[in-house]
Amino acid sequence: MLMPLRIVSSPSWVATDLMRLFTVIALLSDIKSLFILRLNVVLRLLGLGLMLNMLPVHANPILILGDSLSASYGMEQDQGWVHLLQQKMPDTTIVNGSVSGETSAGGLRRLPGLLKSVQPKLVLIELGGNDGLRGFSPKQLKTNLAEMIRLSKQAGAKVLLSEVMVPPNYGPRYAQIFTQVYQDLAKEHQVTLMPFFMTDIAIHPDLMQADGIHPNQAAQAQIADFVQPWLLDTQPASL
Repeated sequence: MLMPLRIVSSPSWVATDLMRLFTVIALLSDIKSLFILRLNVVLRLLGLGLMLNMLPVHANPILILGDSLSASYGMEQDQGWVHLLQQKMPDTTIVNGSVSGETSAGGLRRLPGLLKSVQPKLVLIELGGNDGLRGFSPKQLKTNLAEMIRLSKQAGAKVLLSEVMVPPNYGPRYAQIFTQVYQDLAKEHQVTLMPFFMTDIAIHPDLMQADGIHPNQAAQAQIADFVQPWLLDTQPASL
């Protein structure tokens, strides 16, 4: 025969000990949570340190702002002279901001964003060829290039201006006025003027693509060899 259960009140010391036990468990839980939180913070800091150590030593790269002559037109990117130049200068980060078909006006529109994202210490400007091929005003070309030089300097970058020439079939007067733009800009803004790197290439058909305007893959190493000393002489000592 089953006996009825009787509910007996627990002695006061039992309740007190249970409360103490629950308090200790809660404290241990808080300590564990705090430990895990601190551990997560430490791990995140260590991870951030590792990420910073993985960043390039040279945080301020060289920016190449050009047109199809610098954008590996007609070939793979890793076959172009900018990529080859990067291989020749492994201790310097080179960012190629060149776009095929770019005019001085287009380069001017893109430059502020590039200066903000890249934060270069040296900007090589190789633009104007498409302005000339389209018969644009040399006066407007000069205005656009001058503003690019100003913006680059304002951002704390040195400027290397590449001379650009138009084909002789545009007439000697236009060609002379066009070339004079670069010489005047170099003097007025006190920037280094690099001779047009296509001068010694365009006269060799075996170094040109079928269109007679763009250098082929065989010419890319020669261009890289030509440009490198100009960059080395112009770039800040901190790079």
